[in-house]
Amino acid sequence: MIDIEQVRKVANLARLDLTAEEETQFTTQLNSILDYVEQLSGLDTADVPPTTRAIEVSNITRSDRLETFPDREAIFKNAPDQEGDYFKVPKILDNNG
Repeated sequence: MIDIEQVRKVANLARLDLTAEEETQFTTQLNSILDYVEQLSGLDTADVPPTTRAIEVSNITRSDRLETFPDREAIFKNAPDQEGDYFKVPKILDNNG
């Protein structure tokens, strides 16, 4: 069980300024959540396969395929800056790490 002192401690650590009414409300809500988690921990899940979602979904993106572009100069024409056969981009990392 979570008591009001634990709620005050967490609120202090999170730099939250709670009213007395909010402290009472959060104490009740957190205890309800913990009670529900305790109910769930009592379920037998031995025969339940692990899942990432409650419903089955499939990826609708296209497959990756290598394609050559016949007009290399047209690609570089759209680039904001170029150095030889490379796109020139702004530096994002400095030498200090």
